[in-house]
Amino acid sequence: QVRLQESGPGLVKPSQTLSLTCTVSGDSITTYDYWWNWIRQPQGKGLEWVGLIAYSGITRYSPSLKSRISISRDTSKNHFTLRLSAVTPEDTAVYYCAGGPGYLEVRYWGQGNQVTVSS
Repeated sequence: QVRLQESGPGLVKPSQTLSLTCTVSGDSITTYDYWWNWIRQPQGKGLEWVGLIAYSGITRYSPSLKSRISISRDTSKNHFTLRLSAVTPEDTAVYYCAGGPGYLEVRYWGQGNQVTVSS
């Protein structure tokens, strides 16, 4: 069974860089045709796709966040990491990692990590 677990701070100051890691168990993040996403949900709003890293290592980012985002991976630890720079209170949200077989096909979800941007 594939499990995803987010880890990272719950509070980040404005202008700092948010860093979240998703550790995957039960399968390898390099398994062919598996795609690993970051998705966020501000309180009271819908889900927003943030970006992804593929089994091959290629990345895709939301156009609205592209200038501030990077997603990387450590295959030896079977995890992938989101970095979002220059955060503002508008970046406050529950951040989920999610993934599965097929591009933008999400089968597995982490429990979510609440991130609040505040001084």
